[in-house]
Amino acid sequence: MPRMSEENLASVRAEILRGARECFITYGYKDATVARLEASIGKSRGAIFHHFRNKDTLFLEVAHDDMARMTQAAREHGMIGMIRMVLHSPERAGWWAMRMEILRRVRTDPCFRAKWELDQLALQEVVTDRLRENAARGRIRGDVDVVSMYHLLDLVLEGVMAKLPAAAGTEDMQRALQLVELAMRQEPQL
Repeated sequence: MPRMSEENLASVRAEILRGARECFITYGYKDATVARLEASIGKSRGAIFHHFRNKDTLFLEVAHDDMARMTQAAREHGMIGMIRMVLHSPERAGWWAMRMEILRRVRTDPCFRAKWELDQLALQEVVTDRLRENAARGRIRGDVDVVSMYHLLDLVLEGVMAKLPAAAGTEDMQRALQLVELAMRQEPQL
């Protein structure tokens, strides 16, 4: 069998992750059987598990990939910009479904929780660094520490994620995000 280039290997891994994400979104972690993963990905179990040790490893990598995309969006556009990205994404139902599966695993699997917390810390670091920069430039209020602001934004993200499946439109959530953004920018008037 000929050896694949690193580029080809990365392409195959990305294809597997896309298909696995769809499978986990559709069936949930528990019901994403190997046969369903094969059908969703379009590759044999040998091809899938050549790149990923087992279903747990595959799910963790899909979750990590989602969080890496969110972290990159927060790095480029801030956390509110990242939340807006989720709201406007045509795959917002997929974001929600993956998030629910991730939270279920976080609640029941201590090993998964430990790995997921590392991704959460990476997001927190990106967001708090950006908040510190904005505070130093006078763009956000100075009477609230950036860690508390991060936790406020994290609560907003979780609230948005909880509302996604029932949201017919995002206009109300957009207005709420504008209110949060305004509250972070203005110092209270006494």
